[in-house]
Amino acid sequence: MTDSPIVTEALGNRPEDIARAAELLRAGHLVAFPTETVYGLGADARNGAAVAAIYASKGRPSFNPLIAHVGDVAAARALVVWNDCAEAMAEAFWPGPLTLVLPLGAGHGVSPLVTAGLATLALRVPAKPCARDLLAAVGGPVAAPSANPSGRISPTTAAHVRAGLHGRIAAILDDGPCAVGVESTILGLQGPAPVLLRPGGLAVEEIEAVLGQPVAERDAADPLSAPGQLLSHYAPNASVRLNATRFEAGELSLGFGPGAFDLNLSETGDLAEAAANLFGHLHRLDARDAPIAVAPVPEVGLGVAINDRLRRAAAPR
Repeated sequence: MTDSPIVTEALGNRPEDIARAAELLRAGHLVAFPTETVYGLGADARNGAAVAAIYASKGRPSFNPLIAHVGDVAAARALVVWNDCAEAMAEAFWPGPLTLVLPLGAGHGVSPLVTAGLATLALRVPAKPCARDLLAAVGGPVAAPSANPSGRISPTTAAHVRAGLHGRIAAILDDGPCAVGVESTILGLQGPAPVLLRPGGLAVEEIEAVLGQPVAERDAADPLSAPGQLLSHYAPNASVRLNATRFEAGELSLGFGPGAFDLNLSETGDLAEAAANLFGHLHRLDARDAPIAVAPVPEVGLGVAINDRLRRAAAPR
């Protein structure tokens, strides 16, 4: 965290705003920017001091690696040891909510703080045009975890970012709410077989359909190898109770499907709508300072990512 508050510039999505955000990033400052998943807190991935400022601003453990965002597949290939599986995934799902973890390539130039000292790098090409324009203007990889204090609810609007990081970062680039609403799916491609390191905005069934084979599950006993693997994460200040079929007095209810709730992830049971609403609804309920009880969400498709975030939100802290 900085010793004293700094002026956080409010930027929009105009070309001059994107140019200003890129200027700040190239100068070693932190800029929050939108992707289709959540808002990211960006720093030049080649600048160790700038990346260290991400950890300080978020209060994030330095053993937790970051995702490097790049503008296209060619930029990704230049940083890692590429393989056929990565090529198939990139062709099918980039730009989009999929992060690939691959061995670092020779001469990559990425700060070891991005990888948390690992020999692998997490890479993604975001789909949101504003993010793509920013990356093109920066001209290099941008390390960006979610733009919120570490462990707290991820931001899906610029207002969420301001609530958590105003006065700690140089600027917030506002291009409206995030359409996907949960972080990217992370697929490990550094070993002999693909491994799901974190469920996210791309359902694993879609990945398996392209691969033509099942994706292995990460062993929970393995050391951290990608972002979003801490047990307690994405957490509101209030306590969270899961799979609630009845609600206690004093609890705020977060529903899924038909019914009377304080807020509903999707009245029609649409998992894509529920994913897009998840963090925003948690922010709104958390502001009311009461325990939160969440109705069951099916453990299929995007429901796997939703339940992953909910379990981490409810984990002991």
